[in-house]
Amino acid sequence: MIAWILVGGRLALSPALAALPRPALVVAADGGARHAAPLGLRVDVWVGDFDSSAGVQLDAPREAHPAAKDETDAELAVRVALERGARALVFVGAFGGRFDHAAALLLGGVRLARAGLEVVLTSGDEWAWPLLPGRPLALALPPGTTLSVVACTDLAGLSLDGVRWPLAGADVPLGSGWTLSNEVGREAAARGVTASLEGGHGLVTALFSGK
Repeated sequence: MIAWILVGGRLALSPALAALPRPALVVAADGGARHAAPLGLRVDVWVGDFDSSAGVQLDAPREAHPAAKDETDAELAVRVALERGARALVFVGAFGGRFDHAAALLLGGVRLARAGLEVVLTSGDEWAWPLLPGRPLALALPPGTTLSVVACTDLAGLSLDGVRWPLAGADVPLGSGWTLSNEVGREAAARGVTASLEGGHGLVTALFSGK
């Protein structure tokens, strides 16, 4: 089951976002509820401490938590989604906002993928997918897309095809800039982008050019 988790970063409506499979479950994490209306979504559960949702009007069941807690609102939303049977999570509004929350969300996405879940993080124009050993990615991306691989650990055997600068079996150190700002060309876009990894944990990110 696919669940969308609405979180408090920015949102850019885009054709790629509109093309996603519609969710069976929508959980809003505090201020992420403001994304429901522009996306035309009905929220099933609204969770959080509600410190960032001033002015948001939403007819949805609330699950309120204290501000002093050991989980972020996004983590609370994930817990609700998993309890209701979700196995695929799309975090909408994942980029922008506070850096610490965005970084924790991205790294948390890797952790959830390691647990066997399908994870996508997006703000409509910017996207991320966890990349793990034995879990190759095949992505259909438009020409001009800026594509990066962020090494969340040391990476072993990174292969990347369908981009301007392909890689085959590369070892990439933690936090390296070597695999940032690649590009999807017209011929590459026609055959798709593939990424695979032999060891470590990374994130494939894409920023659409709008061309």
